[in-house]
Amino acid sequence: MADLQHTHAVSFEGDVVTKRFIDGKPGAAEREWRALTLLADHAPGLAPVPLDFQPGVVVMSRVPGAPLRGMTTGPAPLAGLSEALEALHLAVPAPVLRDLPERPWQAGQLTAQVRAWCAGWRSRGGQADRAVKEGARWLDGWRPGTAGARPAFGAGDGNLANFLWDGERVRVVDFEDSGRSDRAFELAELAEHVSAWVDGEVDVLAGVELDHAEAVRVRECRRLQALTWLFLLSGEGPRNPPGTFGRQAERVLRALDG
Repeated sequence: MADLQHTHAVSFEGDVVTKRFIDGKPGAAEREWRALTLLADHAPGLAPVPLDFQPGVVVMSRVPGAPLRGMTTGPAPLAGLSEALEALHLAVPAPVLRDLPERPWQAGQLTAQVRAWCAGWRSRGGQADRAVKEGARWLDGWRPGTAGARPAFGAGDGNLANFLWDGERVRVVDFEDSGRSDRAFELAELAEHVSAWVDGEVDVLAGVELDHAEAVRVRECRRLQALTWLFLLSGEGPRNPPGTFGRQAERVLRALDG
């Protein structure tokens, strides 16, 4: 699940990046290091090269490129994003993937959290109340299940700022919530992340091929992710433009109608 809190500090020295985890987030540094070493072995060039690990500290190479968030995204960066996602999700061989821990905030855990948020919602009136009410009704009849769930290695964070375009290809950074996941859930998280629409809608799934079962799961998981963001954005905060929460309520209602 997207984390709106500051969880680490990053410093740069030439081509070396040091990431220090500062909030005591359990296992974050270990997940980051594991992801970097796996990708270095199975998808070299897709992510930073792991250089050193100490408790709470990961040292890695610096990768080139500008974040896709806020970029005027044309066909080439979107094609690069699709290629990067495919490489990421398929990078870890099946026997290795089966033994990996599940990433934090997978579908079942996230569903339980959103149900709890719905139950504890305090009325704010208007579209927000309607979105919570309709979302709770939908959640009552939905179970994540496994239909359309193709095993995949998941980065665990759909922020477009973590996808860097260098003019030729997209690389991926930030793996503190990574682990075993399923492709549809990861794609849904990316598509509904606030970074994909708050500065202008980006069709992050353009060029991504889905079979019928996966397409259905993506749609359902997008509903779950949209509801998640409704609560994450309920305090507005300084990171996004005024009115973002209201726009998110409208997105939830559209997703539930779709």
